[in-house]
Amino acid sequence: MTRIKRGYIARRRTKKMHLFPFRGAHSKLTRNITQQKTKALISADRDRDRKKRDFRRLWISRINAVIRENRIKIYFSYSRFLYNLYKSRLLINRKILAQMAILNRNCLYMISNEII
Repeated sequence: MTRIKRGYIARRRTKKMHLFPFRGAHSKLTRNITQQKTKALISADRDRDRKKRDFRRLWISRINAVIRENRIKIYFSYSRFLYNLYKSRLLINRKILAQMAILNRNCLYMISNEII
């Protein structure tokens, strides 16, 4: 059987894979590049959802810390605070509440007094 040289299309396809920045054999060998590329894309997809979860946890812990810190003005836990927020139809998301808790606590205390 005669030898078939791979055409420019195959070279172009492998060259496209070499654009991904990996180290060692992962940057040289085509099969390893494809495996690493799929693994990287799967991780990126998974971690986008993970990031949302982590930020939500961070916001909740910040709000809870500020609310529990000053029991004189606010006598809530985080869950009671949010329950009363929704009951009084003050729809403010957790991100904004967390920013208020850090930057302007008096504003958060005013909102809690409004609820009470």
